[in-house]
Amino acid sequence: MESKTSSCIVLLALATSLVIFQMASAGDPDILTDFVLPLSVPSVDASYFTFSGLRGIVGAPSPEKFKVTKAAMTEFPALNGQSVSYAILQYPAGSVNPVHTHPRSAELLFLMSGTLEVGFIDTTNKIYTQTLQTGDVFVFPKGLVHYQYNADAENCAWGISAFGSANAGTVSVPNSVFNTSIPDNILAKSFKTDIITIQKIKAGLT
Repeated sequence: MESKTSSCIVLLALATSLVIFQMASAGDPDILTDFVLPLSVPSVDASYFTFSGLRGIVGAPSPEKFKVTKAAMTEFPALNGQSVSYAILQYPAGSVNPVHTHPRSAELLFLMSGTLEVGFIDTTNKIYTQTLQTGDVFVFPKGLVHYQYNADAENCAWGISAFGSANAGTVSVPNSVFNTSIPDNILAKSFKTDIITIQKIKAGLT
């Protein structure tokens, strides 16, 4: 009896260790150096750790449609291995950041100006919505489908999003579903509609 109990404890410990390992490895991998340099760059100075790609946003007029400006690993290579990135989000009146997910990170949104309707859907299909005011912070859990909408018909809204990954990734739900090579008949069956409706939806996205 005691050996069975010991075996169960060992198996439980192994299973727990596996779950913890999978959780820990789900984000950016740890690095063994202070920072990561591109192979072609033997040394750097402070300018390597400075990103000036957001300067053009300050004081600029509002864009005509929703715009995101990223400071992620692609734009700012010094972020490689640092498990952090940024995005500036500009929402003209009546614009939407369509439903999407970030597979590698949660998103922490700080609303700098305006108001914003936000929401996400959990894995039980429950929706969580909120109307944010200037100065509010909202978190979109990692990997969950979410959106942001500026319902104000006159004023632009601005936000800053922080991510716990140097490359959080963005999967646009409309584009992933309707602008890929998934056959129309599969989409029609999936959405319980007809092929003509699917084709109209695709035409509306182009």
